[in-house]
Amino acid sequence: MMTLIEWLRPWEPSAPVFIACVLAVVIYVTGMLRGATPGFWSALSYFVGVGLIYLVTQTHYDYYSQYLFSAHRLQHLILHHLGPFLIALAMPTSVFATAMPVAWRRWPAGRLAPVFRVLKLGYRMLQQPFIAGFLFVGLIYFWLTPEIHFDAMLSVDRYWFMNWTMAVDGLLFWWLIFERGGRGVTPRLSPGKRILVLALIMPPQIALGAYITFSDQNLFEIYDVCGRAFPISPMLDQQIGGLITWIPAAMMSVIAAVIVLAFRLERDDERR
Repeated sequence: MMTLIEWLRPWEPSAPVFIACVLAVVIYVTGMLRGATPGFWSALSYFVGVGLIYLVTQTHYDYYSQYLFSAHRLQHLILHHLGPFLIALAMPTSVFATAMPVAWRRWPAGRLAPVFRVLKLGYRMLQQPFIAGFLFVGLIYFWLTPEIHFDAMLSVDRYWFMNWTMAVDGLLFWWLIFERGGRGVTPRLSPGKRILVLALIMPPQIALGAYITFSDQNLFEIYDVCGRAFPISPMLDQQIGGLITWIPAAMMSVIAAVIVLAFRLERDDERR
């Protein structure tokens, strides 16, 4: 019987992931200690989002995600959807800014200004609605292409690259959807455009999840080659993974649309 300490120990430690998660928490806490007041629910959303990403990458759960297709799909649901969703919903920009030393905030106006302009241009390009939506869905299709998935799961480097791309793309997409406050680098979409983007990414995810669920072929044989964490039939494992790709992922768009509408109604009430 595995103890809690053993389960919390990373299956394959990743220093970049560990450092990123620790820095995310330290910077946010520093901002709060310096006077930022994000509110209880925003702080909770942020910490839960970071915690979920850590949980599925730096604990023993990562073992199951490497040796069980359904566990892998749940890992990516958290890395690409739920974790970034909660972080972006918290909109921690002001807390981060409060945590930064004053000198750092002046960097964009100093010698590094040309670099920041290039980064800003690239960021705004990736955050155009069509490109952001295409990348969000396209990465799911790319990494679930059987041949590509097979190769990614056989290589530690490609496996972590896959996970990083999912997490970063998830943050970019949900940040675009939930961005609010003063105008900044992120393109400011109207509520209607945000909901339209959310609606457009649903059908491809539903189609892919349904295809995997109802396929009569074992699409992801890598889990037979390496062995499965549990004595479960390949088709049942694939069907569960397909359902995770299908239903929860699509529901995230519905929930996000409701939240976007709630933000709009809240602003209308404030104006009145």
